[in-house]
Amino acid sequence: MEQQHPPPLITMEAMLEQMVSLGMGAEMVNPAMDLMYDFLGTFLPSPPVSATASLSADSSPPGGGSEDHLSALPDQILRNVVSRLPAKDAARTAILSSRWRPLWRSAPLVLVDAQLLQSAGAEDSPLRADFGSVTAAVSRVLEVHRGPFRFVHLTRSSMGAHRAELALWLDLLAVKGVEEFVFVNRPWPLDVPLPATIFSLASVKRLYLGAWRFPNTSALPRGSAFPHLLDLGLGCVAMEDRDYDFILAKSPILETLVVYASQKHVNLRIISRSLRCVQLCMCIVHGVSLVDAPSLERLFLWDARVPTPRAIDKKICTRVKFGHAPNLCFVGYLVPGVHVLEVGNTIIKVETRASPSTIVPSVKVLALLVHFEVRNEAKMIPSFLKCFPNIQTLHIKSAKSDQPAGKLNQKFWQEHSGIECVQSHIREMVFHEYRGEHSELSFLKFILENAQVLRDMVIVFVRGSLSSGDNAAAKLMKDLSSVKKASENCRLVIMESSISMGGTSWSCQVASNFDVADPFYYCY
Repeated sequence: MEQQHPPPLITMEAMLEQMVSLGMGAEMVNPAMDLMYDFLGTFLPSPPVSATASLSADSSPPGGGSEDHLSALPDQILRNVVSRLPAKDAARTAILSSRWRPLWRSAPLVLVDAQLLQSAGAEDSPLRADFGSVTAAVSRVLEVHRGPFRFVHLTRSSMGAHRAELALWLDLLAVKGVEEFVFVNRPWPLDVPLPATIFSLASVKRLYLGAWRFPNTSALPRGSAFPHLLDLGLGCVAMEDRDYDFILAKSPILETLVVYASQKHVNLRIISRSLRCVQLCMCIVHGVSLVDAPSLERLFLWDARVPTPRAIDKKICTRVKFGHAPNLCFVGYLVPGVHVLEVGNTIIKVETRASPSTIVPSVKVLALLVHFEVRNEAKMIPSFLKCFPNIQTLHIKSAKSDQPAGKLNQKFWQEHSGIECVQSHIREMVFHEYRGEHSELSFLKFILENAQVLRDMVIVFVRGSLSSGDNAAAKLMKDLSSVKKASENCRLVIMESSISMGGTSWSCQVASNFDVADPFYYCY
């Protein structure tokens, strides 16, 4: 039977380019672009200040009195207060008194261009905003304020039409200093060249870029670098393989890299002494190779696809190669049949036996996305599990196939009862998007029959399943009650997903937050 594969990832920018090439008018293109920027905005950090926050300036004691205690505070404290205000409100403090007049110019400022919009509703409808007035307002603030800037969030300017202002902004930020910089081009085209002076922002610690064409790094001056950069987010950015290599080499303390909806195919070689978390999200990925990543803890591939529907048949697939990454703890979502694993110099196949040269012992949390109704994909699960012998938490997300191509029966799983991580290490398993298919049930039984230290099996039904009136939960409990559990203390938990079928609540911010013990828990 012919092997089935998930459809190719159709990028939003490709759809928009096709709409424009077909001569579609603004009434059709603008809503699509609104959608694309909403989509892009999900990966960006939120500004640290809000223009709608409630403020109270009445500090009068009961019974009267109007003494200004606030102005009596030291300048350092007052600057701290001003730095926590939106730019417009920070500037307005200058009218309070002569004491306040110079404070806002020297306080580390937060500049969010969306908060400078004048027209009602413009912040919520950026594509219909007055781009010229926003751009002019940003220029005025950057020129007048002497810096540094604590946070600059520029997402409301059409850079293709204001390239002189774009160059000025980067020059001013380079001189005055910026710690966190969010810089998104609007509205069209999506590949406006990002000036190479972006590398002059030596003070930047967190940088998020959206809808740009990255500078040609092969032509940059030798000293170009991000010496203080900790977090880098690249959303809908057109980059070459050499650009990723350059970024990693020139960011000596970089800890987090997020590539989101890349405009080009991604082939990432990770060589970094500092990198702790890598996310490739909504991208067409040829491969990711952990060449030398001694600090890497998290590798997340969310909706990372192969280039064409028949890519695997043509031996073109997403190759995930595990080299030197001794601290790697979280990996997912790996997709058997779509991702090909390579450990050291060994490509993992169905018949590959576990050995010291074919395992990644450091991984404790693994997430797999599985098409259980596609036999040639599901049968790779045992081979994947053998690569990670020390898994303590296993997440399985069941994906529905439009064209089922054979199923695995209970006998298949019985023949793979000797997997080390299942027998001796998995303490918790979460099965996401359960629909009650026979192949899903067979896998659950396999885990219960072999997982000797399993404490919790959490089964998350697809949304609407438990309220449909067909007693799906009771049926599942009955089916599993006949299983002879390898762990007598295993607890079964049944719940319903809070997201629609096929959806996800994946958050780039959560996944990069090292205080979050297990980001995969947020996916249901």
